[in-house]
Amino acid sequence: MEIKSKLVRVQAPIQEVFDFLKDTRNIYELLPQDKISDWQADELSCSFKVQGGIIIPFKQVALEEPEKIHLESGDKAPFPFKLTIFLSDQGSETEGYLRFDGQVNMFLKMMIEGPLEHLFNLMAQNLRKRYEQDSSV
Repeated sequence: MEIKSKLVRVQAPIQEVFDFLKDTRNIYELLPQDKISDWQADELSCSFKVQGGIIIPFKQVALEEPEKIHLESGDKAPFPFKLTIFLSDQGSETEGYLRFDGQVNMFLKMMIEGPLEHLFNLMAQNLRKRYEQDSSV
């Protein structure tokens, strides 16, 4: 199952966005805080519980500076997955999106595809909003 977030344009240079995203502790800022709990993170991994009690663990596995950040499922993931963050240099701005690749059966896909698509679009929008706020300070 593959899910791509919408493409967003961020009002910051690519290196600044890359440096923010490569520290997995910063993923917290992009998540819907009212829908997660039990957040834990260090520089290279994070995990949180979503409504329904499912633990979502990420670990960073590779960086292609400054265009890609590769994450994959951690030990307690409900199924194996990869999450790649793609960034594109647009001068003083950056375009980016997230791509999720998960190994799930058809039944699980029907249950999680919509919520995951919503989550990744929200994360992309929150990244865009983060830099809008910074530039107006």
